[in-house]
Amino acid sequence: MSANFEGNIRRLRELKALSQRDLAALAGLSVTTVNRVEIGLRRPIPSTVRKLAQSLGVSPEDLFTDQLRLME
Repeated sequence: MSANFEGNIRRLRELKALSQRDLAALAGLSVTTVNRVEIGLRRPIPSTVRKLAQSLGVSPEDLFTDQLRLME
């Protein structure tokens, strides 16, 4: 995964004032999975990327874009 991916998940989660526990609950994932994906220790499968994106209100592609585009 790219550094943008992990950073974008964290940035969007924090922008929405969600804890990792909150995001995990919204996405139907474990807190451990969210944490490991966010810090780059786990490469998510496509369904996990879709769940995270949907829970954060963005498209899966948006999770891979640079920081400036996300903030527009």
